[in-house]
Amino acid sequence: MSSPEIASLSWGHMKVKGCSTSYKDCKVWPGGSRAWDWRETGTDHYPGVQPADLEEVLRKGVQTLVIGRGMSEALQVPPSTLDYVKKQGVDVRVFQTEQAVTEYNALVGQGAKVGGVFHSTC
Repeated sequence: MSSPEIASLSWGHMKVKGCSTSYKDCKVWPGGSRAWDWRETGTDHYPGVQPADLEEVLRKGVQTLVIGRGMSEALQVPPSTLDYVKKQGVDVRVFQTEQAVTEYNALVGQGAKVGGVFHSTC
């Protein structure tokens, strides 16, 4: 099962190829995607992305996880979260969201088992 390409990104709006829903923030993995609702885990810009935000994507068997920190990189990614991902044996890459989508789509194009979490505003 392949990871879906991110079809478009603009401030506050993301589209995933093959999905009729648009997202503000989203999670993607081989075979699927859904909205990333920060309220589920109490996430905020600081302290940032928590392991609980990533567990669902990591359970999908990804080899690489791409994290988009927002258009202005306001969303933090603490070292403890990066350590958590690495301990799962998953390569993790963190970028400003436009760069993250470019990286993610390039990995999709290579047939990688890649997942991502993307913040599309600040």
